[in-house]
Amino acid sequence: MASRTLLAALAGAVSVSAHGYIDQVTINGEAYVGYNPSISPWEPDQNSIGWPNTATDLGFVAPSALQSPDIVCHRDSRNAPITAEVAAGSDIVLRWNQWPDSHHGPIMDYLANCNGDCSTVDKNQLEFFKIAEVGQLELGPGHGTPGYWAADELIANGNTWTVTIPSGIAPGNYVLRHEILALHSAYDQDGAQFYPQCINLKITGSGTQSPSGVPATELYTMTDPGVVYDIYGDQNSPVYEIPGPALFTG
Repeated sequence: MASRTLLAALAGAVSVSAHGYIDQVTINGEAYVGYNPSISPWEPDQNSIGWPNTATDLGFVAPSALQSPDIVCHRDSRNAPITAEVAAGSDIVLRWNQWPDSHHGPIMDYLANCNGDCSTVDKNQLEFFKIAEVGQLELGPGHGTPGYWAADELIANGNTWTVTIPSGIAPGNYVLRHEILALHSAYDQDGAQFYPQCINLKITGSGTQSPSGVPATELYTMTDPGVVYDIYGDQNSPVYEIPGPALFTG
């Protein structure tokens, strides 16, 4: 308990300014500007494919807000004005400006069909299906060690993360919802930290699959095993279960 408390205290001491956001999206070699919420009061229109939000502290959405609209695309998010085109089956490289090495946890990616223009769609009507997830990659050597997680892999890759758009997805306008779940304080029921980021995409191709999804407010609950989890606990505890719906594998 003492070691967990010390590690948690050190993790909590990380300045909120150390939290990040997606500052660049690269598709087929073309770089698009991400949305920087820390400057949004002064530059609200950033000509970005990323959805604007009001997390000026680069903070998080708490588990107690998982059934609120803040979990859709971050706090008070609103539609991005422009869209990037990507072919089904292609990779998208998401670059975070920074990420604290104390914030271990999984990374999840979702798509939702806008069924029209993503710049005007009601975010509460978006239904997300999960296209990728990575959790704990290596166990720690013993009690009090968090092991190696997707977020650690992000840092090792220069704060970049690659998402592949499923090749069978039907063409149309979609919102890509990319999310890091930081678990350094998740041993408490309301201690996990959700960092969702959304991007407008126009997916092209000849795919025919239109997976069903759920509203973002139904993705998680604050008592899910993957939302309440002690990463500093005994490594003989149950294997980490990534929260959210089943992964689309079509």
